[in-house]
Amino acid sequence: MGSPNLFRRASAALFGLLMAAAVIPASPASADVQTMGGTGPYDAEYVTTLRLRNHTVYRPVNLPAGEQLPIVAWGNGACRADGTWFENILTEFASHGFLVIANGRPGGTGSTDAEMLTEAIDWAVAENTRLFSPYRGRLDTGSIAVMGQSCGGLETYEVADDPRIDTTVLWNSGLLTDRDNHLLTRLHAPIAYFTGGPGDIAYANAVDDYGRLPRGLPAFMGHLDVGHFGTFAQPNGGEYGRVGVAWLKWQLKGDQQARQQFVGPDCGLCSTEWDVQSKNLT
Repeated sequence: MGSPNLFRRASAALFGLLMAAAVIPASPASADVQTMGGTGPYDAEYVTTLRLRNHTVYRPVNLPAGEQLPIVAWGNGACRADGTWFENILTEFASHGFLVIANGRPGGTGSTDAEMLTEAIDWAVAENTRLFSPYRGRLDTGSIAVMGQSCGGLETYEVADDPRIDTTVLWNSGLLTDRDNHLLTRLHAPIAYFTGGPGDIAYANAVDDYGRLPRGLPAFMGHLDVGHFGTFAQPNGGEYGRVGVAWLKWQLKGDQQARQQFVGPDCGLCSTEWDVQSKNLT
């Protein structure tokens, strides 16, 4: 794992708690609150579990029969330990048949670290085989994504060398210093960057990282002129939710219609308000 100073620098220099809290609404404080919704085929909710005390789990209310759910581990902006801070977009992901595990309890306080993403994955893999687990045999442990916003994106870099990870996604995020460029050399899975355009404080960092990726690594970069805090607070995560679902469907479910949003000169996002580029995508 990288130095803890990476996260202290992230909070102080680029992804401060005060600035973030001023833009994205706070979440309910109660750990018992559940959310239902999303545009996918399943009503979605969030739950907590004593087996993973410091996380929030987003899932279809009724686990679909005959379908295994891919796993998504999520790191919050500002490395904030509030598992419901990004509930709109995470509920949207879950409604399309994904098990999403966010760092932090509902309405939680304090800070997260990269190890919490690994803990989330470890828990999901164990639950898939644990006797009497509601997730037993219901999870696709061979299809795992790790993603995060802002400081949470830096957390994803820290764990992205995990061989179980099938795709890495950074939202409004990028390395803060060239001293951390070694993290890029450890990437092995297709990666996507989604930023808020030139007005996003992380825009230049993300662009620089994209240019330094290992040769041959499949990568996508999309810029939408919405600033550093994106569309997360909009219903279902807004445009970020729509595009994030498409990326997950392609990368973790092999959905070829979703693939068309990202691949080729006539890709679905190519003729929209998104500014996109890609390399090594097939």
